[in-house]
Amino acid sequence: MTKNNMMVADSPDDDRRARLVRHPVRRVSASQQIHDSLRDRIVSLELAPGQNLSRIEQAEFYGVSQTPVRDAMLKLEEEGLLVIYPQSKTEVSRIDLDHARETQFLRLSLELEVTRSLSKRRDPSMLKAAREALASQQAALRSGKLDLFSRFDKSFHRSLCEAAGVPDLWQLIQSRSGHIDRLRSLNLPDPGKPSSILAYHEKILSAIEDGDTPRLETAVREHLSGTLAMADKIAERHPEFF
Repeated sequence: MTKNNMMVADSPDDDRRARLVRHPVRRVSASQQIHDSLRDRIVSLELAPGQNLSRIEQAEFYGVSQTPVRDAMLKLEEEGLLVIYPQSKTEVSRIDLDHARETQFLRLSLELEVTRSLSKRRDPSMLKAAREALASQQAALRSGKLDLFSRFDKSFHRSLCEAAGVPDLWQLIQSRSGHIDRLRSLNLPDPGKPSSILAYHEKILSAIEDGDTPRLETAVREHLSGTLAMADKIAERHPEFF
């Protein structure tokens, strides 16, 4: 991404909108746009744990004053993705496994209730967006585009929360998920991982459609525990990130 290039919202049926595209910062929402862009760069590990982040350089990168960059960085510090040393420096935080496990506990609790709620309704139309996201994930994997695959993965889970009528709870989870998301970024390229994700997404949707609660709960628990089960091995492979 180059200066003045920003991120737009992803869409399950639009490859172009799921990418970082050239889009000037709008003054009224500059801080939020910069926050979202910096967060994406941190989660994708483009900005690696421990890396110094200069406010001046980021202001030049985005073509704005330092004020919206400062505000974006303060929010990222609240989310645990930056460590700001006053009058000194700002660094991308190391991956915190305890924080990742805590967030995963919260997410599992939410998604179990979300999927149970949808399975009781057994309305296939409510799963349309999730089905579209899954199809887009499959296409992204066939094309070898893991960045798009990851975006559509989020679209899949977000669409379930939206179908259940709790989109704000998804946003709450996302605001805490920076550490677990970085673990996933390290885990996703592992052989068989993307295919496993697709298989679990299909199992979850099928169980919802069938109203099979035991099968559904098993699929959700196994799916959401996969990366954390590998956390120690991931940390051994990438000790510089922890």
